[in-house]
Amino acid sequence: MRVLGRIGLYLLVALIVFYAVFPFYWAIVTSLKTGSGLFAADLIPASPTVENYVALFREQPFTANILNSAIVAIVTTAISLGLAATAAYALGRMAFRGRTAMSFGILSVSMFPQIAVLTGMFELIQVTGLYDSLTGLILADLILTLPFSVWVLTAFMGDLPRELEEAAIIDGAPPLRILTDVFVPVMAPALVATGLLAFILAWNEFLFALTFTLSPEQRTVPVAIALISGAGGYEIPWGRIMAASVIVTAPLILLVLALQRRIVSGLTAGAVKG
Repeated sequence: MRVLGRIGLYLLVALIVFYAVFPFYWAIVTSLKTGSGLFAADLIPASPTVENYVALFREQPFTANILNSAIVAIVTTAISLGLAATAAYALGRMAFRGRTAMSFGILSVSMFPQIAVLTGMFELIQVTGLYDSLTGLILADLILTLPFSVWVLTAFMGDLPRELEEAAIIDGAPPLRILTDVFVPVMAPALVATGLLAFILAWNEFLFALTFTLSPEQRTVPVAIALISGAGGYEIPWGRIMAASVIVTAPLILLVLALQRRIVSGLTAGAVKG
């Protein structure tokens, strides 16, 4: 029975891995095909070519689109972590009236669908002159990443030992010094996990990027991929779309693999007290 159970477990793990990995593998295979080869169900392309990748960068400013996504995602993540850490310290370590209501208010903001705030955000960005700029996208994406980051870091901050803070207070450290010198090093796994999730959220954001940008040079990668067009009005360039998807997804996969230990420790931190 133990052998059968172990075989069943391995089969289940293999099925999950296949379900998760095969779509990305198929995207790679499709990106190496052209013409009628796109419609052939070959697990290995008969005549692989990088023509789709070359055409992707030749026919549109895809390099600028990747750079735009990187700038927006990195800056948004950095601002979110900086503001969320200070907010988490106040909400998780200080007692004041309305703390619980404020925490649930922050959480409720993250539950609003993007379409519900799209009109108001568009008016705000247009009035401030930030339309069709990366700064406007960064401010818009903070609505998505900041509440989530505050909620996660607040939960982690509340589980840290009181002795750390009390020792710093006895030494005369001000609140900001306590946060940066005492709590931030201890919170490194949680900051990495939260930052990576915020980065992925900002990197993949589509609706705000589509609405608040106009010129091709200011578009981010998700919008650029959605607007890839074929030679004719009824042609869908699957090869170039898959090539773009591979280019966009590969860095995220490598980033997750490189930081997987910190991600797991950060997501499980505070789950067990003792």
